[in-house]
Amino acid sequence: MLERLGSGSATISELAEPFGMSLTGMKKHIRLLEEAELVTTEKVGRVRRCMLAPYAFEGISTWLQRLDRFAQVVERTKGAP
Repeated sequence: MLERLGSGSATISELAEPFGMSLTGMKKHIRLLEEAELVTTEKVGRVRRCMLAPYAFEGISTWLQRLDRFAQVVERTKGAP
């Protein structure tokens, strides 16, 4: 879902369809992503549009870069006495 939203906003129906999920099930997933402040939604007429929250992944990106550097150190030291 997050990957899909990375290419632009989508309705809950559009997000649910590829997963074969019910709208109720998808709404629960979206609510959790909203609580984690990764996704925002807005009601437009009768549909709810979902989009990635601005700047939500900045902290995650930094953490992943650190994790990648750590993995490189581990890989270099494998088998070292």
